[in-house]
Amino acid sequence: MATPRIRPLAVAVSGAALLLALIASATGTSSRATGPAASTYARAVDSAPGTTLRAERLAGSAIDWRGGPITASTGETVNVLVSDALPIETSTPEGWAEFLVGLTHGPEISLLTTHVATLDEVQELCGSRALGCYARDQMVSLGETAPGGTTAEEVARHEYGHHIALHRSNEPWAAIDWGPKQWASAADVCARVTRKEAFPGDQGANYARNPGEAWAEVYRLMDERKAGILTANWPIITPGFYPADTALSAAERDVLQPWSAGKSTLFTRVFGKTTKKVWWIPLSTPLDGELSISATLPNRANHEVALVGPDRRRVIRRAQWISQRVKRMTGSVCGQRTLFVRVTQTGALGRVRVSVATP
Repeated sequence: MATPRIRPLAVAVSGAALLLALIASATGTSSRATGPAASTYARAVDSAPGTTLRAERLAGSAIDWRGGPITASTGETVNVLVSDALPIETSTPEGWAEFLVGLTHGPEISLLTTHVATLDEVQELCGSRALGCYARDQMVSLGETAPGGTTAEEVARHEYGHHIALHRSNEPWAAIDWGPKQWASAADVCARVTRKEAFPGDQGANYARNPGEAWAEVYRLMDERKAGILTANWPIITPGFYPADTALSAAERDVLQPWSAGKSTLFTRVFGKTTKKVWWIPLSTPLDGELSISATLPNRANHEVALVGPDRRRVIRRAQWISQRVKRMTGSVCGQRTLFVRVTQTGALGRVRVSVATP
């Protein structure tokens, strides 16, 4: 689990000194959706790095709150606190509770405490250039439209995306920084990190290329589309992360059908006198993550067991002996969607069992 830290949503500030230089990713296929023009990103300013949303900061604040645990129309109980500085006619705990249960969500909603505040109060709690922030099961969100036009609902959706990520898995990486498993795989996060095009957990100069922030924005966009909002913009994250339909579908699955563990498959073959000496095992690897291959060989056999790329030529890794009859290799799937295990018979004939654990 990632250590709790502030997850601030960037706010547009006229004349601010620090502007994010956003570089569109050159990766992806022709099916990737086209995002808004990169020129719209000049207005995005990173929030102040290095601050932390601590429980004592909320407890020590002079802000007066109304609300608490509220049973919504769905029967779910959500904990919502609204600042007394917001008009009671437009911002009620009950109204925000109904909004939250209307988001695409799972059981993690019952763990969240939401604080809805004015812009000044949000920036007191989150940082001088933030519209909202999130730390472990605590969300601070805007209760009014920001001067730049960002709505309170947009901020709440973004911050709730962080809450979902905290309660999802993307082993061996932290979903709060990389995004949940299915979306992160669809968005090629691992490959982007390898190419230094994405920077997990970076709340500073690379905020716009932080996949944890990209996930929160993809969640916002996905939920807005489900709500029939088709005019959403993409103001704070590099256009390279703007989601294709496949990424939006993966994001919804991460919320409603989250990944929890990989799968293991056993392959068996008997090498005889007339059997081909090379056995190719195709692997489908739609998700990034940990890969483990174990081969049990006959006595006195010395078969080569190798993980090979989709071209069937490039050897990625060779298995090594871990006991008298067993060879093993481990590694990570990182953008490869098809791989092969190649077993080359040498020495004794007989049964070979290959166990493959994929994400």
